[in-house]
Amino acid sequence: MIPSDHFVRYYNEVFKALEGKGREHLVAYWSELGRLQSRELADAFRQGGIQACYTYWSVIDEEENCDAELALTEDYFELRMNGCPSLSKVLDNDAAPSALYCDHCMGWIEPVMQTAGLHAVMDMRSRTEPHCVFRVYADKALADAFASEAALVSRPYGE
Repeated sequence: MIPSDHFVRYYNEVFKALEGKGREHLVAYWSELGRLQSRELADAFRQGGIQACYTYWSVIDEEENCDAELALTEDYFELRMNGCPSLSKVLDNDAAPSALYCDHCMGWIEPVMQTAGLHAVMDMRSRTEPHCVFRVYADKALADAFASEAALVSRPYGE
């Protein structure tokens, strides 16, 4: 098993190499990851809705030692990342971080959510500080309202 410090550095270097060939290559890579993750997760999210999202990210929160707060409301699941361990590791090494490193989350999450019939919104907050807020809604209108209200972009990497 590859240690997470090495994996995160590898991931970062792959992102930089693909972006160097053109942003569309990086977006395609993330979309493929999303397609593969959809095979694992979409049915559970489709059947369990935002509760299944909460359950999934509760495990991720613990396994990846995140500094995060998770919330489940009637309308949405929210992951409020106070200290992303992945970006923190990227920033704490001798290689420059990919300018789009944080975008990989929505890059793979969005295709999964689309396949599951859910709607994801990401507030990146900063691509140089390990904070973000991610929400999943069952209702597209509520997701769009949250994105508009907070001036968020749900697909920052694709444009």
